[in-house]
This record gives sequence, structure tokens and C-alpha cells, in this order.
Amino acid sequence: MNTPQWLDRNDYPFKSKILDLDDIGKMHYVDEGSGDPIVMVHGNPTWSYLYRHMIKGLSGNNRCIAMDHIGFGLSDKPHDWSYLPEQHAENLEALLENLDLENITLVVQDWGGPIGLSYALKHPQKIKNLVIMNTWVWPAKGDPHYEKFSGFMGGTIGQFLIRNFNFFAKVVMKKAYGDTSKLTKEIHSHYLNPLDTPAHRKGSWVFPKEIIGSNDWLEKLWSQREKIADKPSLILWGMKDIAFRENELNKWEDLLKKHTVKKLEDVGHFVQEELASEICPLIDDFINKK
Repeated sequence: MNTPQWLDRNDYPFKSKILDLDDIGKMHYVDEGSGDPIVMVHGNPTWSYLYRHMIKGLSGNNRCIAMDHIGFGLSDKPHDWSYLPEQHAENLEALLENLDLENITLVVQDWGGPIGLSYALKHPQKIKNLVIMNTWVWPAKGDPHYEKFSGFMGGTIGQFLIRNFNFFAKVVMKKAYGDTSKLTKEIHSHYLNPLDTPAHRKGSWVFPKEIIGSNDWLEKLWSQREKIADKPSLILWGMKDIAFRENELNKWEDLLKKHTVKKLEDVGHFVQEELASEICPLIDDFINKK
């Protein structure tokens, strides 16, 4: 595929690969290194660029795989597709089954939690470890914190702001940082440019609505949670996150019986960006202590 002019290949020096999803479009992913696979799943409004530090730092001893959901990053952005999280999960399953992976360390954050863990719940025998960063996998209906956010950002005004002004990537992303100086103009441009036109932003405005809109799907996932409860898990939690708070961290700690938790006091929602290369030894130590 052609490299867009805005993409800094020094920062993101990975070979692009494509999975052609019938009747949907082309899903971009990277697949670097060899060894047991580390699969990294992103949320809104990010893409595999979010995991570039991890791919660089961990691909020496592992096979690092990170996709761009349809509608994000270098993947196609069809306007007539649903963009529902459940359908994103089906795309992820199609990719991972195509790659025929075993002994997966699954890394999830934001919407990558429900999307990635949907695969883990369906194929628990293929999951070796979990790395959890500021996410959830349970129904949020009835929680005022999430109902308020989903109602506004997924409602008429929020959709208008995202569609016409790229509001989620421009404003919400920045507010979710613990230290906004870490979101430099150059880094931020790599999240703004893939969503460069209103027609390319449907994925970004569907996700907020589906925090509540996909409640039944989240209920279904949560009802199966015991399938992953015994997986060795590393929880890296940004304590300055405005979206996922200590309440959500506690819920993960209650669920995951074999967990190690690291509370990151000065980090916000985007742990992968704010820790940068510092995240690699934490994950490497966790994987190799197994």
C-alpha cells in the first residue's frame, strides 16, 4: 500500500500488511518479529501507531501483531458499514484465525478491551497472558459516569462535533492525558490525519454511542468472564485517566485471580503513549517470569 505523506516512517518503521475483509474493506496490520505472539488491540481514536514503542521494543523476542480497526489508521473507512464493536470483534477474530496463532499475550486498552477480550472469551485455549490497560469488558448501563459521556458524545451534539471537527481526536484525546506535554504536535498529527474528513470519522463517533448502545453485547461478554479469570495478567493502570478510574481497576483486580498490578500515578488514559519505551521492560519481565 502507498505510505501517506503525513506518516513518519522513522517513528513507525513497520511493513504494512493487509487482510481483505469481504464486503467490508481492507484492514491494515503490522506483524513484526518472531516467537510467541503479542497481539495489541487499540480503541478510539487510535490505531496501531499507539503501539509503536511496544512493537520496536518487544519484537526482538516476540512476534508483535497490531491491527487498525476498520475506520481507523491505515485501514479502509467505508461509510456504509455499521462500525459496531461486535463487528470490529468479528474482524479481529478473522485476522487472528487467519494467522493461526497460539500462546497469545493479548494487550488491550480502551475499546480494545471488549473487542480483544471477545476473542479471548471465544478462544481461551489460545490465550497465554493478558495485559490490561485502562479498559473494561462489562455493561456500563446504569453507571452515571458512562451514561453521561455516552449520551453526550454519542448523541446529536457529540456526533456533530466529531463528524465536522474531529472533536474526539482533537479535544477528548488530549483531555485524557495525564501529562499533555507527552502529546506533541507531531504525535498528535498521527491521530488527526487518518480522520482527515467527515466521511472518515464514522468509526470515531459510533464508539461513544456504543458504550451504552452495545450493552447487550457487553452483558454477553461479562457473563463469560470466568473463562479468563485464571489467565496470568499484568494490569498497567493510568491513575489520572478521566475515563477509567480506580473503580474499574478494582473490578479487574477482583476478576483476575493471577494478576500483577502497577498503578501509574502520573499517567492518564493512553498508557502506551505516556510511558513510551518504558512500557517494554514491564511487559517483557511479566512475559518472561511465567
